[in-house]
Amino acid sequence: MPDSINDPTYPQTPKRQVSGFSETVTLTGVQSELQISIVPDMKSILTIGLCLLMAACSVGRLPNNLSRSMMNQDDPAVVAAGAPAYLLLLDALVLTYPDDEDFLLAASRLYGAYAGVFAQDEEQAKSMAEKAMTYARRALCEYDDDACRLVDGPADALNNALYSDYDSDDIAVFYAFASAWAGWIQANTDDWNAIAQLSKVTTLMTWVASHDPAYDNATVQVYLGVLETQLPPSLGGKPEAGRAHFERAIELTDGHNLMAKVLFAKQYARLMFEQELHDRLLQETLSTDPHFEGLTLINRLAQRQAHILLAESADYFE
Repeated sequence: MPDSINDPTYPQTPKRQVSGFSETVTLTGVQSELQISIVPDMKSILTIGLCLLMAACSVGRLPNNLSRSMMNQDDPAVVAAGAPAYLLLLDALVLTYPDDEDFLLAASRLYGAYAGVFAQDEEQAKSMAEKAMTYARRALCEYDDDACRLVDGPADALNNALYSDYDSDDIAVFYAFASAWAGWIQANTDDWNAIAQLSKVTTLMTWVASHDPAYDNATVQVYLGVLETQLPPSLGGKPEAGRAHFERAIELTDGHNLMAKVLFAKQYARLMFEQELHDRLLQETLSTDPHFEGLTLINRLAQRQAHILLAESADYFE
């Protein structure tokens, strides 16, 4: 991913050359509400992923500059209006350079973010999330044939291989793939086979965090926080582990990642019925200046969501 944790762009994906080797739940963005009884709010997973949208468009230096301008845009409507044109641009680039990992990953990020944030209905969200997943898988397989096979195998085998065969040079492609995978699961919460794949996304995100806890403005920690708070303890959830991830994200960004606070309130405080914590986190979000390099747009969206959650607080906790 980035040159530094505050770089809003994703780094160019390196080619892995290891004895013949060549390179999925997108947890991101402010998604449309798609809920089922046992998965309380997969929307939060994709809420995180909006950050991916900003790293999506790139030709030479254009991608970095475009990503930066989008992430620092404080009017989400401007981004919503411009995104479809860049989807078409990336489709054209992928057609022109079908084996280019960076174009494939950029297209995956933008399609995934659009599915979670700007899709007009459930069908459009599913279609775009499917395309994001397809592009991400092509990029992964282009990067490393073995990794391409690993993600389809058992979670234990994936976990063991990640720690024995891969290192920090491989973070970018695995993180992008995991994000696309999370988004695809979010768009298919009516499919238990899709939901069953969440454990592999957790495996990938945990591995990324083990190499770089602050990766992507600590968004990797937010992903893990959401993943651990999907269920109450009685159903196998690990809310306290999720809380630790949210708190780590806030600490690592000095409180500038406002989406970490909003999802902390939404996923953990509501699940554990802690109104005081819930309201404090949301009030802090609303009182904080959203302008911060690489996070302005996501912070604006976080503040919009904070207004809604705070207005619902009395009824929810009564």
